Amino acid sequence: MKKMKPFVPELSEMPAATMAVVHTVGDPTKVAPDVFPALYGAGYGLKFALKKAGGPEFKVTAPRGRGFSTPGREVRPRDQWAAAWGLEVPEGTREVPQKDPKTPVVIERWEYGTVAEVLHVGTYADEGPTIQLLHDFIAANGYEIVGDHEEEYQSRPDATSPKTVIRYRVRKREG
Repeated sequence: MKKMKPFVPELSEMPAATMAVVHTVGDPTKVAPDVFPALYGAGYGLKFALKKAGGPEFKVTAPRGRGFSTPGREVRPRDQWAAAWGLEVPEGTREVPQKDPKTPVVIERWEYGTVAEVLHVGTYADEGPTIQLLHDFIAANGYEIVGDHEEEYQSRPDATSPKTVIRYRVRKREG
C-alpha cells in the first residue's frame, strides 16, 4: 500500500486482485470475530503451503471489506448488512485452506481500475464526515461511483486511532 496523507482524497489506478473472501450478513462488529480468523487462517495457511511446496512467496496484506455503506444501508438494521471481507492472494490461486467450516473462504476476482480513496484516522463510528469528503471529492472531479464502498484496514480495530482506507471504484461522469 502506498503512503497516503490522512483525510486527503486522491484518485489512483489499482489492478484487479485475486482475493480470499468471506461473505457475511450481519452487524460488522458481531461477524468480524468469525471472519478474521477464517481469513487469516486461509491466508497464512496458503502462504506456508506454497513455501513448503516451493511456490511463490507472498505477503499477507491488510484485510478489506466491501458493502458496508451501499445505498439503502442506512434504512436497514445493522444485522441485515451484507458484506464481503477479503485478503489478497497470489494470482492463479484456486482454493485456500479452510480453518473453520462454519466460515467458508472462497476465491474471487475483485475488479478495480480507477479508484478514489482517502485515509481515515479514527474510529469506524466517526467515518461519516470522511466518507462525505470522499463523495464530494469524487463529484467535484467529474467522477461517479461505480462500485461498492470498500474499506482497507491498516491497523487493528482495537488500536487507539484505527487507520482505514476508504475506497470506491469510479469512472468519469458522462455529459
